[in-house]
Amino acid sequence: TQPTLTVYKAKGNNLGKAVVIIPGGGYELVAMYHDGYDVAEKLSAHGFTASVLKYRLPNPKSSSHSNLVPLADTRRALQLLRDMSDAFGIDEEKVGVMGFSAGGHLATVASLWETDNKKEKPNYSAQIYGVTDLTEANMKWLEKSLYFRKLTNEEIDQNTLLDLVSANTPPTFLVHAYDDTVCNVEETTLYAKKLFEHNVLVETHLFPKGGHGFGLGRSKDGTDQWVDLFVNWLKVNNL
Repeated sequence: TQPTLTVYKAKGNNLGKAVVIIPGGGYELVAMYHDGYDVAEKLSAHGFTASVLKYRLPNPKSSSHSNLVPLADTRRALQLLRDMSDAFGIDEEKVGVMGFSAGGHLATVASLWETDNKKEKPNYSAQIYGVTDLTEANMKWLEKSLYFRKLTNEEIDQNTLLDLVSANTPPTFLVHAYDDTVCNVEETTLYAKKLFEHNVLVETHLFPKGGHGFGLGRSKDGTDQWVDLFVNWLKVNNL
């Protein structure tokens, strides 16, 4: 119930880029280490200001709108980083989100749902084995772990994320493994297709093996390449 934002200062050549890292955990826990602190240390070494968000878990006992709590924390984290831009040498136009699994769902929502506060919008997004498609299984998951009730028709529309992609969606970097049995690879391929159709900058990396929850990745299956690919994507496209 107590959110935190742990900031890792950029080491070496500060690129002026910042990212809010959103760990996974199915909205039932927060995988702070392999989806969070480990990634932040790696990105910090690349010259990023990398922050790890410990978002509040949705809980009807502590909030009347439990489904909005993780998003509120994500938006607050984005604003905080921008408010601290002078202290950390951050370009306020180069602040993004990076989500893993359920955190990838949260990063997608933060990228697609509208807000009047510009400081709450990411300039780019990265979804690592994330969730984007409102399948029957995902609907049951959201109702069980995020909303704690049946979704209304309006909420179904809000959570049909593929239909919310537009030309204003932030540039996006996607990573997935074909053999992921928790979040199907189509969560990434369908989202990439929608982004491309709307002329949104998107780069997608699909690995034959890696399963789910590989964090920084492993050399034995090649998934450890994605961080360098992500850093290169931002540099090449001046994001």
